[in-house]
Amino acid sequence: MPRAYVPQALARQPWQVIIPLSLLTIFGGAVLYSAAGGRLQPWAAMHVIRFFGFLVMAMLLARVPQDWFKRIALPGYVVLCGLLVLVELIGRIGGGSQRWLNLGFMTLQPSELMKPGIVLVLAWFYAMLPMNEIRGWRAIVPPIVILLIPAGLVMLQPDLGTALAISFGALVMMFIAGLPLWLFVSGGIGASIAAPIMFFFVMHDYQRKRVLVFLDPESDPLGSGYHITQSKIAIGSGGMFGKGFGNGSQSHLDYLPEAHTDFVFATMAEEWGMIGGLFVLAVFTIVLYWGLKVAMRAPDRFSRLLAAGMVTTIFFYVCINMMMVMGLAPVVGIPLPFLSHGGSSMMTNMICVGTIMAVDRWSRRAPGGLG
Repeated sequence: MPRAYVPQALARQPWQVIIPLSLLTIFGGAVLYSAAGGRLQPWAAMHVIRFFGFLVMAMLLARVPQDWFKRIALPGYVVLCGLLVLVELIGRIGGGSQRWLNLGFMTLQPSELMKPGIVLVLAWFYAMLPMNEIRGWRAIVPPIVILLIPAGLVMLQPDLGTALAISFGALVMMFIAGLPLWLFVSGGIGASIAAPIMFFFVMHDYQRKRVLVFLDPESDPLGSGYHITQSKIAIGSGGMFGKGFGNGSQSHLDYLPEAHTDFVFATMAEEWGMIGGLFVLAVFTIVLYWGLKVAMRAPDRFSRLLAAGMVTTIFFYVCINMMMVMGLAPVVGIPLPFLSHGGSSMMTNMICVGTIMAVDRWSRRAPGGLG
């Protein structure tokens, strides 16, 4: 169809990203269909429906003016902190953690929304801060307080993985904003000193077990090491081309725990092999490269920080989940974007994508932009 007959709002969408993401989500739906024993319910159908619903949300978010993002940054952060407090008071308990709010029509995990939320509020903060103060205490102390409040509330749930994701996003924002390098070096040294203290006196028993199992998975193969052992068996047994669609023994015989959420990559790799894994990596590479390009050509400091922070959030999801399922990182509750079943994580990642799309639109409308 000639471009003239395509509505301008559709023609300007970043289809070079939307199409690969749609294919990845449909592929994820096929993996979830197989994990459910050849049934669309309870995971596959809802997974695909959620994506296209949130894709519409992302397209609408892309049309939001920059001023609206700035206005909602601080109030949105306060609301999310309030929801985290509400989780502690009336949140639903599942898997030994108290992380969810039952809204009736859906179960919301506010800590997931804090991942893009912390990026937005810090992008607003550093955009408002005069450049001559970027190396002073005003550039350091308030952002640390902004970070510690939600990170502390999430740790109480307890949810170490999400707390690390929020902290990672905030620290990257501080680095990109131009804080002095000595601050990060000294922080790394301080973290190295604090790590043993946290291990023995702050972490819960199950968190300590995860660290020990990461260092020696065979020390408890039927207990704490079971997840990662079965995950590596599933990935390795897939070989180059996999066992074939619907033929994954590890997931179908319930050897692989959380086969539809945190360990969905292992489920996929067993049936689709290395070819499937390369497809997943290729799509994430396309998305992250596009996001970085948008950040680099952003028209102002706020837009640049916002886009880079959202790319960082998606990258953390992908990197930690894949390292976790392959035994390169301790097991934490980080789902794989667009493959794992879960409404809150899907919404979070589509908020990130929609925000990057918004920055792309601002760049095109800026003087000297692409139009």
